[in-house]
Amino acid sequence: MKQLKPAVLAGIFAVAGVLSWAGARLWNAYGSLPGVPLAAPVVLGVIAVVLLATALSLRSRLKAQRERRPDAKGVEPLMAARALVFGQASALVAALVAGMYGGVGVFLLADGLEVPARRDQAWYAAFSVLAGIAVIAAALFLERVLKLPEDDDTAPPQAPSRA
Repeated sequence: MKQLKPAVLAGIFAVAGVLSWAGARLWNAYGSLPGVPLAAPVVLGVIAVVLLATALSLRSRLKAQRERRPDAKGVEPLMAARALVFGQASALVAALVAGMYGGVGVFLLADGLEVPARRDQAWYAAFSVLAGIAVIAAALFLERVLKLPEDDDTAPPQAPSRA
């Protein structure tokens, strides 16, 4: 499985932000802009907490396993793979969603915040972007925790010694 690159996530965030900003301008010109739900930053925050808790749990279990503690509970490879897939998928979706809410937030800031409802929407969008960044950070941390050590294939194989 390939490792996520922060540049790819930033690109997804930027493209989604620009498209969302343009869409919000167009939508606002033809009617009322749909609101940013209050649940958006809450759900993203919960996902970030779950990813961080998973990463911390797996890190302590892997450390205990490396130190060969007698009470160490091992990490099943399938469980680690599932956690990694969950983290990577969450990071990709969070980059897209945070970019989308970021674009809407920029539109709301540029349009003016005289209306209290628009001001609240701008705050929800800002908190959604922050929560999306937290999801991405937790997913990258989880990915780092689960990274396998590099194989040293550059060293030539040792011939068995005859003594």
